[in-house]
Amino acid sequence: MLARHLVQPLVGTPITPNHLTTLRLLSGLAACVCFALGSRQGMVWGGVLWLLSALLDRADGELARIANMMTELGHRYDYLTDVLVNSAFFLAIGIGLRNGWFGTWSIAMGVVAGAALFLCMWWSELLERCSLSNTRAYQGRWGFDPDDALYLMAPLAWLGWLEPVLAGAALVAPIIAAVTAIRLLRLPPKANQGAGLAPHRGQHSTS
Repeated sequence: MLARHLVQPLVGTPITPNHLTTLRLLSGLAACVCFALGSRQGMVWGGVLWLLSALLDRADGELARIANMMTELGHRYDYLTDVLVNSAFFLAIGIGLRNGWFGTWSIAMGVVAGAALFLCMWWSELLERCSLSNTRAYQGRWGFDPDDALYLMAPLAWLGWLEPVLAGAALVAPIIAAVTAIRLLRLPPKANQGAGLAPHRGQHSTS
């Protein structure tokens, strides 16, 4: 994996996984600002920054694993960063596409998609906390992880194909959120006891 090779030289240095997570947060939000501009340059630079942010999203976890720096609080920081950046992405492109196919309706679509994704990520984390060990809310197929879709957003922005992405997200994300909520509600009562925000599997350090 590319991320593993890139972080290998960082093992034993003062750089921690939390430093990479912070860079992931800053680059992701900067990308969202660029997307929200709606200009051609905004889409180009937004794609570049988004690709960097997606790579850092993998790199912090890889550094935590190979350097044995996994902690609960570190995972929580990583998780909250993912929720914020990924939800903000759809709001940002909704604002940026206001002069496109959907007009100002794109802003409402961005709000719907972003809010639904926020709920998907929140409830899926609770579902994994309350389920059997190693249970994943969303399973990948054929070696493709759902998070891999993040990498596709950059070339789609460069090609000017974000309108279909926004439309699909506004339609599908609320359905996935509803299904996730139903799965969570169907868990045995004992499994729901103590459910909260705190993740159950630490991924990187807090130092």
